[in-house]
Amino acid sequence: MKELKIQHALVSKVILSQAMESSFSFGVILAVLTVLIIAVNGLVVVAMLLSIYKNDGVGLCFTLNLAVADTLIGVAISGLVTDQLSSSTQHTQKTMCSLRMAFVTSSAAASVLTVMLIAFDRYLAIKQPLRYFQIMNGLVAGVCIAGLWLLSYLIGFLPLGVSIFQQTTYSGPCRFFAVFHPRFVLTLSCAGFFPAVLLFVFFYCDMLKIASVHSQQIRKMEHAGAMAGAYRPPRPVNDFKAIRTVSILIGSFTLSWSPFLVTGIVQAACQNCCLYQVLEKYLWLLGVGNSLLNPLIYAYWQREVRQQLYHMALGVKKGFASILLLLSAKNGGPERTRESSYHIVTISHPELDG
Repeated sequence: MKELKIQHALVSKVILSQAMESSFSFGVILAVLTVLIIAVNGLVVVAMLLSIYKNDGVGLCFTLNLAVADTLIGVAISGLVTDQLSSSTQHTQKTMCSLRMAFVTSSAAASVLTVMLIAFDRYLAIKQPLRYFQIMNGLVAGVCIAGLWLLSYLIGFLPLGVSIFQQTTYSGPCRFFAVFHPRFVLTLSCAGFFPAVLLFVFFYCDMLKIASVHSQQIRKMEHAGAMAGAYRPPRPVNDFKAIRTVSILIGSFTLSWSPFLVTGIVQAACQNCCLYQVLEKYLWLLGVGNSLLNPLIYAYWQREVRQQLYHMALGVKKGFASILLLLSAKNGGPERTRESSYHIVTISHPELDG
């Protein structure tokens, strides 16, 4: 009997040790993902603010809002890293864990809704090109963004006010399904995710149809000689670029969050299934990773973001060059400084003469 107790204690100790190692590995991955999400989206936020200051574009405000929402996701999950990396047996209290997960859900909902808003904005620009700037002005964009954040926080904090979306028991560490019931994921999927995907598909098909009609009309006019010698308008090219960017955003959003939501529906329907480990340690991480993909997509595909990031990189490069020049002049003494100054004047002189 004593030997059985010792064996049971050893097995329990091994299982606990493996669980702690797994939690630590997950915490390291989550920490790296958090740093990358905050850093990359923070860079896009700065680029967007500078672009809006220069160009005053309403559409850029939605891109800025997407970067802000994704940055907040990084900030929200940073609070979970401590729980995962901690070796202490004392975990976050249920109320605090619920608030953290509500904040994560709200930020994720804001990111998804902003992608929908960007898709609708591009759809409106292609559908009503002449009336677009009358419809989508600064006031309308501000109201849309404010309403979007209000709806996001209502979605995120819904389980705190509805008892059927809460877990009856809680055991740390702080995880999504430790405080939220799979019914919440089922409701989000049926009421939000799948209708949003269908709406995305409608926007994409209609935009593709409109862009194709525009392209055909211009080709017919050119063939008839109506535009002989005139400047060819780049409208269809811009249409297809907008469609391409929106389709990539929609595709990354769908591929990132579908596995988590679909598996969450299976868990809600099958009470005997135990899919929480897969959901929380792999599929949820995949969904959160969408916040890292969004700024990379815009940094690569959107011209305004790409140009602003290029100018920022040039500014940083010039700043480093100036610092190195000052350091080298200081180390070289007065004669080196004088030579450097003469060299600068010699380079600058032809520019002044020109």
